[in-house]
Amino acid sequence: MRMFCAVILLLSFLTWGGTRIVKNIVFGIDCGGHIRRAATANTIPLAEQEMKTVISYLENNNKTNGYTSLVYNTPDEDIGFWYTNLKGSLDELEKVTPNTTQLERSNMLIKLRETLLHHGSQGESVTVPRGISVFPNNWTFAFLGIGSLFMAICGVALISTYGR
Repeated sequence: MRMFCAVILLLSFLTWGGTRIVKNIVFGIDCGGHIRRAATANTIPLAEQEMKTVISYLENNNKTNGYTSLVYNTPDEDIGFWYTNLKGSLDELEKVTPNTTQLERSNMLIKLRETLLHHGSQGESVTVPRGISVFPNNWTFAFLGIGSLFMAICGVALISTYGR
């Protein structure tokens, strides 16, 4: 019975971790991947199509305003600014006309790429607020993470005393 309880306690942490991983993957597929595709698009219509997908996803999933932070708000976790920036990029893409020169189109695609991608020590990555994949449930996931970690520690303690 003690071993069964220990396994259940460990499973709570694994379930929490697995859920976070799945939510991150789903966000990457439904939004992050489209942001990267918009950033690397070679034509305005292709970039516009991808940005429409991104904006639609954000609006349909209520990820247009707020902060992903829990304790204090920092600029890199401001979803409202991020969403407004993405929406502004789409608005600029939609202003392109057949009279827009090739140079203006190229400059617009370069600006879009600089807006959507972050150049860090590990190369290029999509610019998104940390914790966006679980937003607006960041507090819930933090609480469940701490609780399930505590339960996992108790489970390990039970397993280590098993057979004594």
